Amino acid sequence: MNKTSVVYTALTPQHFDAVIELGNQVQGENYLSQDSLSAMYEKGQHNNINASLVALINDQIAGFRLTYAPSHWDIDKWCTPGQWGVPADQVCYFKCNTVAPDKQGLGIGSTLLAKSIEASKKQGAVAGLAHIWLASPGNSAFKYFSKNGGELIHVHPDKWREAAIYDGYDCPVCIGLCRCEGGEMLLRF
Repeated sequence: MNKTSVVYTALTPQHFDAVIELGNQVQGENYLSQDSLSAMYEKGQHNNINASLVALINDQIAGFRLTYAPSHWDIDKWCTPGQWGVPADQVCYFKCNTVAPDKQGLGIGSTLLAKSIEASKKQGAVAGLAHIWLASPGNSAFKYFSKNGGELIHVHPDKWREAAIYDGYDCPVCIGLCRCEGGEMLLRF
């Protein structure tokens, strides 16, 4: 299979069921729901531009990137904007990047990121923030984001613990409640 067989398009509600299924398969049960994905979808919209995308192979979801537009997300206790070096209201948020395990290695993740950056720039972003799952197999999430220019800003212990307690998130790595660290990473455009 080559890259030319991958179609990249803006996320729409028609993709939600397949995105939820893939997200929960890869990220852990209850990572995404109709309600949470709908809210994420809305946060990605600004000036008639959608920063969230899907990758399709033979009309099937092979991957997706959920991105919030600048000023459409909350800067919370897991963020250290004083260390970003760019205005917080010009930072988009890279919520999630997921590629089907059998489709990894085709450049889908990096292409989704590049296309999301392109859309985010049009929305007014000069940088993007992500909380990288530092327990990903082989620390692949950190390696991927670093390879694409991401800079580690801060490591946050127990980043997804509250989601495990209050939202029913079932981490695919931890037994019981999630104890994974999140790497706050910034990618300047």
